[in-house]
Amino acid sequence: MKKKRILVLVREGLEPPETTDNLSYEMITNASWKTEYDVAVTLEELGHEVRVLGLYDKLAVLRKTIEAFRPHIAFNLLEEFAGETQYDHRIVTYLELLKVSYTGCNSKGLMISRDKALTKKLLAYHRIGVPHFSVFPAGCRIRRPKRLKFPLFVKSTMEDASLGISQASLVKNEDGFIARVAFIHEQIGKDAIAEEFIEGRELYVGVLGNKRLHTFPVWELLFEKKPDDQPLIATARAKWNLNYKKKWGIISRKAKDIPDDLAEHIKGRCKKIYRILGLSGYARFDFRLTPDGALYFLEANPNPELAYGEDFAESAEKAGISYHELIQRIINLGLRWN
Repeated sequence: MKKKRILVLVREGLEPPETTDNLSYEMITNASWKTEYDVAVTLEELGHEVRVLGLYDKLAVLRKTIEAFRPHIAFNLLEEFAGETQYDHRIVTYLELLKVSYTGCNSKGLMISRDKALTKKLLAYHRIGVPHFSVFPAGCRIRRPKRLKFPLFVKSTMEDASLGISQASLVKNEDGFIARVAFIHEQIGKDAIAEEFIEGRELYVGVLGNKRLHTFPVWELLFEKKPDDQPLIATARAKWNLNYKKKWGIISRKAKDIPDDLAEHIKGRCKKIYRILGLSGYARFDFRLTPDGALYFLEANPNPELAYGEDFAESAEKAGISYHELIQRIINLGLRWN
């Protein structure tokens, strides 16, 4: 393996410290820059020359760094630009214009998959099972179509990482529906999407590749201490708040009691979705599996969370791919794509 110059792109303020000698393992594990730290350290351990660049809204900084450092590839850990998640594909477009190789998803795939409504429309056209849904643009009158039945799950059409999602996102009547859509418009500042809530198991599947795709084992999110009458919702607190996760026994692991034929069906569905959306690099797909065996697509996550110990890396480990190997494969895919 040849040593590469790798420019790691992170959000400004999430640059990992140059040394963690005075930090405990727990402090590193809970740090906001853990993903950035894990990736940068792993790249160095792989023997690459690494430079980390924090960006917020200044493209000139990126261009100057590229001209000075001349990276073989940019390791893209950005999920937004100027605070807007829908702009993340524009950073990738800029790299494409500069003819700089990058890791993760291409700009077209990012643009399509970040729009939850557009994604579901495309997949419904291709006969992929999705919940019934409707979009409610900001600034327009909120009126629920009669075909859209309660309970409904309301969220932003653009934000990811469960931003704006809480137990209040699940609405069971008209008043709650109108209030939650208005909340998305006013507090998140985006259009809202409301979809019929699918009761069942929450499943995740990681995919790695450009044209030749490798799927990881089917993963499952579990609330081991959840009351039977409380619906399973992957809120922001359920994903990121350690105390909340301990309280409800929230864990994720390889899904149990999934027949081999069903697991293969799910993986095949993932590959089809990956190609329909034009993704590259790596992604994670979220599904709901109903008690009667119906599979519903919920969301596509290009460039998912890449921290060591998180779902994507853990499922890769179950597939026999170590964290170091995973990071190197992502680099190789980026070099081949561009």
